[in-house]
Amino acid sequence: MAGFLQALGVRLPIIQAPMAGTSTPALAAAVNAAGGLGSIAVGAGSAKSAGETIRALKGLTEGAFNVNLFCHQPARRDAGREAAWLAALSGPFAEFGAVPPLGLDEIYTSFVADNEMLEQILATRPPVVSFHFGLPPVDRIQALRDAGIGMMATATCRAEADLICAAGLGAIVAQGIEAGGHRGIFDPDSADQGLSTADLVRSLVGHVNLPVMAAGGLMTGSDIAAMLSLGAEAAQLGTAFVACPESSADAAHRQALLGGASGQTVITSAISGRPARCLENGFTRLSARLAQLTPPDYPLAYDAGKALNLAARAAQNFGFGAQWSGTGAARARALPAADLMAALEAELLGARG
Repeated sequence: MAGFLQALGVRLPIIQAPMAGTSTPALAAAVNAAGGLGSIAVGAGSAKSAGETIRALKGLTEGAFNVNLFCHQPARRDAGREAAWLAALSGPFAEFGAVPPLGLDEIYTSFVADNEMLEQILATRPPVVSFHFGLPPVDRIQALRDAGIGMMATATCRAEADLICAAGLGAIVAQGIEAGGHRGIFDPDSADQGLSTADLVRSLVGHVNLPVMAAGGLMTGSDIAAMLSLGAEAAQLGTAFVACPESSADAAHRQALLGGASGQTVITSAISGRPARCLENGFTRLSARLAQLTPPDYPLAYDAGKALNLAARAAQNFGFGAQWSGTGAARARALPAADLMAALEAELLGARG
């Protein structure tokens, strides 16, 4: 049986991670042209913008690509918790001459409840769709399957991988604790096992009947080779592509990633309401002051986090952004995507002998 990527015509076992706020059609197309699977993230935007982004990518590549969707459960409103969170942030806002918003909005809709997004995906028919934070309802999965769209989803443990298998998807993205950005745990109220990428891949290979794509802390061809040696079909790299000129990472994120103090990352729920790995910055240091509070549900807390970042930027402080990065951040390379892919391929070949 052909592997998941092989069936798509993808030459290299390299997936460029779909990073919300960083992935672009230009980046995904460049990865495709170099033999990998490029990805874009549309879960943090509207259905209309998703359609526009997918069409833009189709105009740049004839190869297969992946479109990522968020499948978190819609936020549960809790007026008391939200008010306490905003009150706790009043001090940091005041430091930048601003005040917190009066209330919090659910700034984007989960795919589990977004009918317009489903319509856009079915209309544009990307070759692959991936899910993060869980799985959509059975009828949505069936609609995508009927449209001939390949599907994969993130798992952080065996139980989540079992659910992906039961749903009949085509592959599992095994996200280790080293990964940058949001943890893909299905239930944020459950305990996170915090498995490393290597341990998670070992746990899944042979246990599940689907191809496993390793993700988390992988930056070089040698890292990819190590995951393939454990039985993964491919490796998904995100932070490795942040510094590429084709990414939409802002100057502050790039400077933090490539600067002399780069490489220090922490997992925090303070920015968005869900645990996510970020470069140490002003917001992550603020987390300690918020530790006694439970943040509002994702993405309500993210509404406050984005507002604080805007206030900080207006005061010329650029250390309050969501500078998502994995533990391999110190090894990031500021290369065009084509050059980075060439380096990864050469390193992979060298490591495999």
